Amino acid sequence: MNLPPLRTRRRIEGISAVLLPFREDGTVDFGSYGALLERTWAAGLTPAVNMDTGYANLLRPEERREILGLVGSAARGRPFVAGAYIEGQDGEPSTLYRRECSAIACHGGTPILFPASATGDWPGHALVGLFRSVASEVDEFLGFELGRMFVPFGRIWDLETFRALLSIPQLKGAKHSSLSRGLEWERLAVRDAERPGFKVYTGNDLAIDMVQWGSDYLLGLSAFHPEAFAARDRMWAAGDARFFELNDWLQYLGMLAFRAPVPAYKHSCAQFLHLRGLVPSPEPHVRNPRRPDTDLALLEPILRRLDELVAGASVQE
Repeated sequence: MNLPPLRTRRRIEGISAVLLPFREDGTVDFGSYGALLERTWAAGLTPAVNMDTGYANLLRPEERREILGLVGSAARGRPFVAGAYIEGQDGEPSTLYRRECSAIACHGGTPILFPASATGDWPGHALVGLFRSVASEVDEFLGFELGRMFVPFGRIWDLETFRALLSIPQLKGAKHSSLSRGLEWERLAVRDAERPGFKVYTGNDLAIDMVQWGSDYLLGLSAFHPEAFAARDRMWAAGDARFFELNDWLQYLGMLAFRAPVPAYKHSCAQFLHLRGLVPSPEPHVRNPRRPDTDLALLEPILRRLDELVAGASVQE
């Protein structure tokens, strides 16, 4: 396939998943969570909640509802994205998705549709019909392609299904988390040809430079240091060559954090935020895979260099 052209000096839209932090006793640290939300907004990124980084697949429905209510109250009109998650719920999928999306919209958020086992073997045309049903309920929403290295019920659409979804006006964009550059480049080419305003949000934490070819992003990696991502994005828009060094250090962090088993990146994130002094405990959800404590010695010099690069960018802006 031919690569899409590089999009230099482009304003990048950044949506950042927010880690749900836990205390040593395994309870949610809502105080630190609220502070992480505020830091994300302050950096100029849009928070995404009840996502994989927020342990959506490990929370009970009432816990996800509590988080949605907290974020909706904290937003005060500021934008946020929230996962419409139906895995494990009984009922007809389109009804469940419409209910979840309506609740998110009522709290002021933009829904993003998690894949689900119930629709995992549906043909593409049936999936498009499901999305059209959701479009009758809310004014705007996002799609979500999620690889099975993240969750066992993940699904990556075939290209023709992606093409058909572009015809739904209320569907404003889709997060692509296959960790494949090739698949994402294919989507960018189709998007550019058929609906240029549609957003392809890279979820490839192993290739965060996809923004150079016209992807925007919705990443878990940006939860580690939203200020560094925001500084990197400003550099790209300004044609500042320092973009590349900052991107390289962020990618170094991503390669370390998102190694197998991939879901353990959430523990890496908790460790990193603890090193930053932003959460009092480095503990993940009790059912999430863990990283060794020896990772701290690898994370600390990355954090130090990122802080130096961000501070240097602030001085020159």
